[in-house]
Amino acid sequence: MQSTFFMIENRVKPVRISLILFNWRCTTISELMINEQIRDKEVRLIGEDGEQLGIMSAKEALKLAKEADLDLVKIAPTAKPPVCKIIDYGKYRYEMARKEKEAKKKQKTVDVKEIRLTPNIEQNDLNTKANNARKIIEKGDKVKVTLRFKGREMAHMQNSKHILDDFAELLSDVAVVDKPAKLEGRSIMMILTEKK
Repeated sequence: MQSTFFMIENRVKPVRISLILFNWRCTTISELMINEQIRDKEVRLIGEDGEQLGIMSAKEALKLAKEADLDLVKIAPTAKPPVCKIIDYGKYRYEMARKEKEAKKKQKTVDVKEIRLTPNIEQNDLNTKANNARKIIEKGDKVKVTLRFKGREMAHMQNSKHILDDFAELLSDVAVVDKPAKLEGRSIMMILTEKK
């Protein structure tokens, strides 16, 4: 490393300039080292059919892979010695990408939908909101029930908590209370989730 001096306000300050060198031969695709990128002295080799070929030098393993017209891929770099396998790397990458895509298709994201209530809600309106919540829960999503207060209603917050209990009771056949009623600012919130 070299030190370079710059003049700043009639003072000399040493500044270190360091160079970062990149070794392009060790860069990997998808975190796996292949062929000449494998620098270990000894590796445990697995053949193309899955049979154990034993522990040998990386050069010998690479030679066997070249003879089979395939690639040598390090599949377990943390093992002692590292495990390498003779496979067609392009086909392997394609299979891994396909498996990841299939896993993403099977994933289900759970959304949280909000239903707002007021303290002076009538029974028919409560039943309508409960039916809407039932449809949401049957789809597999969670429902956040919010009882909002305005102005003078703030003085009677505790008297209105029974509305949330009635709402949960209406949905007790399909839903359970995930998070019980909790006061947050000007509203009381409760989260319902699907019954397992």
